[in-house]
Amino acid sequence: MKSTIHLCLCKGRSKIRQHLKLKCWLFFYLFNLVFCASFAEVRYALPEEMQRGSVIGNVAQDLGIKVMELPARRARVVAEGTRQLCELDTGSGNLLVSQRIDREDLCAQATVCVLQYQLLLEDPLKVYSLVLDIHDMNDNSPVFATGKIEIDLVESTLLGRRFPLESAHDPDLGTNSVREYKLSLNDHFALEMNTQMNGNSYPELVLKKALDRETRAEYEMTIHGIDGGTPAKSGAASIHIRVLDANDNVPIFSQRVYKASVRENSLKGTLLATLNATDLDEGVYGQITYSFSHLSDKTRGIVEIDPHSGEVRVAGPIDYEEANAHELDVQAKDGGGQASHCKLIIDVIDENDNKPVIEIKSTSSSVAEDSKPGTMVALLNIYDLDTGNSGRVKCAITDNVPFKLVSEVKNYYMLVSDGMLDRELYPEYNITVTATDAGSPSLSTIKIIEIIVNDINDNPPTFTRSEYTANVWENQPIGTFVMKVKAEDDDDGSNAKMLYSVSKVASPEMAAFLSINSETGELFTTRLFDYEQSVQFQMQVTATDGGDPPLSSTCTVNVFIGDHNDNPPVVLYPVQSAGFVAEDMVPLEAPKGYLVTKVVAVDADSGHNAWLSYRIIKATQPGLFTVGLHTGEIRIARTFLEEDEPKQTLVILVKDNGPESLSATATVSILIGDGLPVLNELLEFTDESQGNGNLTLYLIIALTTVSSLLLLLISAVMYFKICRRGYMYRSTTSNLPVFPTTYCPPSYTDVSRCGTLLKDERYDSFLTTGSWRGDFRFGSNIDTDTLKKRSAAYQKDLTLRRASAGRASSLKVRSGAPHSWYIVY
Repeated sequence: MKSTIHLCLCKGRSKIRQHLKLKCWLFFYLFNLVFCASFAEVRYALPEEMQRGSVIGNVAQDLGIKVMELPARRARVVAEGTRQLCELDTGSGNLLVSQRIDREDLCAQATVCVLQYQLLLEDPLKVYSLVLDIHDMNDNSPVFATGKIEIDLVESTLLGRRFPLESAHDPDLGTNSVREYKLSLNDHFALEMNTQMNGNSYPELVLKKALDRETRAEYEMTIHGIDGGTPAKSGAASIHIRVLDANDNVPIFSQRVYKASVRENSLKGTLLATLNATDLDEGVYGQITYSFSHLSDKTRGIVEIDPHSGEVRVAGPIDYEEANAHELDVQAKDGGGQASHCKLIIDVIDENDNKPVIEIKSTSSSVAEDSKPGTMVALLNIYDLDTGNSGRVKCAITDNVPFKLVSEVKNYYMLVSDGMLDRELYPEYNITVTATDAGSPSLSTIKIIEIIVNDINDNPPTFTRSEYTANVWENQPIGTFVMKVKAEDDDDGSNAKMLYSVSKVASPEMAAFLSINSETGELFTTRLFDYEQSVQFQMQVTATDGGDPPLSSTCTVNVFIGDHNDNPPVVLYPVQSAGFVAEDMVPLEAPKGYLVTKVVAVDADSGHNAWLSYRIIKATQPGLFTVGLHTGEIRIARTFLEEDEPKQTLVILVKDNGPESLSATATVSILIGDGLPVLNELLEFTDESQGNGNLTLYLIIALTTVSSLLLLLISAVMYFKICRRGYMYRSTTSNLPVFPTTYCPPSYTDVSRCGTLLKDERYDSFLTTGSWRGDFRFGSNIDTDTLKKRSAAYQKDLTLRRASAGRASSLKVRSGAPHSWYIVY
């Protein structure tokens, strides 16, 4: 193929030959394209000095890649060890010239100028090789190093003697370089070409006619260097020849070719070789001066020669990578102008003077923590400019990291993940890539790649506690702060941003009781709570993060409602209504301390707020009756007198024990009847009633001590034993009233277990001290006949009915007044 190119380039200038030349180029281009594409490589041949933006070729079409994939896969062209002279248009797939391409600047005098690029595509990673073969254009003219060549010749110089001339330099190559020289017309000299060992040609001036100094002492000629470009370009220099008296001998080198070797990076002044030439003449004609001729661009400035001793030394940096050998023409010239030439070949020995190069061609500064093993995070181009063992490179990365290096293309390494990533454990990695060559001593290069692990939403929120307990007083205004819940999320950023909400799944009704600040987790009341309706409720709070998809968790919040003294006492007996007044009767002969009746009241509050106390605030005859402070039992304070009113009315104040006590009043109507029997059972605990106050004090003190539990247990056992000895008294009147449930306030607990009050377990009942001694139990919500049947069962077992049956007929009852039925314990 190389010969084909030269053949085409050597054609004539006729139109037919130009057509054949075009066909040869086209064939060469297509052959290379098809051959290289089969190996994932595309080779483009292009001339130098193309304008910026010119299309080199369509890589998408040549590689069979869809144009739409180029931007999606972040396609780009990267250079390998050279400047970025081309770029990829991802919109069309064309490879464009991005900078000036000068072959002489890029490759100097190299026969082949090839630039290596890579086309990188990601997701998945694919590397294609792009080779640009830069062809020379005739854009430079031949130039002589000096515009004037001085030559001294003795008149006795033999015919046919050759005198080497300085070659014209043309940076172009091939046919575009210097192809011929022409000398201006003269009678004594001719121009011929001579070829060096490396193939370079240089002109020599040949003497064709004998010189005679007396006839003509000087000659002026012009030499032209002409290249083979189309059109041809040329350069010229003048030749000045002086004819001297006879100089019979010329300098002679001891060797026709000298060879030397030098290690690259040798110090300046290092001796390379000593050249020796001798001249048999004496005096000025025997003095020899050494100099270089025909120096190439790569050799110029690297070595120097001592003009008197012929020592060749290092004059500048010697780099094996620039040139592995140098060939120099050395001239020895005597004082009479006679000169001879030899060659000096210097071989450069490679040293391990280049560290491995690590170039990051592509990198992702971050990687998701859920990335699968094998995900590429960086593409590295690692190479060494040295040769042999010094150019072999081994790569390694930091130990104990979930990454590894994978190489599928020569000198290219992919840094890929090699395990599962967890941002919560390691949010970032500093991967140290070390490239070490095999030279002696070895050289290494280190590059640190920072990789940040991006967070994904893989951790749900976690509450600091799975269950919270809060207390809130009843009747607190809407918007009262209750408590604050807190959840934490190990994720980062928006994945850790928490939003709180009240769950409506488990208990939608309870969810309306509280509202929550979605950002802070603070709970607030949305309604007024009533302890008497609900003492406790449970709800679920959900914390949801801001991930996609979001994750959530729940916690349980138990809210206990505290009681306030917001309910006044309610009198159950005697019934307080405008149309009905229950009258209690007491025998005229009843002694002091005799139990007349009992005021029964309840308080819907709980605890201390429900402890009730009783006091007489108004009486028909003050001092005639007393009321138990905590029991509400009305007893005779003294024996009745004839002048006492037969009907007594008492107003009892019932007050609770709240911080701001509430109260109610009960009006009790008592009839003093003559002939009614005096029951001993009503006198049994008379004396003990005076000690109720002290007993209450003892109980209060006992509740503050550790022994209170034991005292309560003993009291409970005694209570059940005494309850078994109950007696029942029933009036002979068959139409005694039963207290229906309509007289009772709603939602009160039936402490007597007889069904007087509505059954609702949401309320607690509290009995005052001493209430076990005498209590009223009210009939359940049934009709009077059913109550009579139950009473008959009791009458069979109780002896009380027989003892009072004869005396019951003498009772004086107000005509038409309803009578109460009650049981006394």
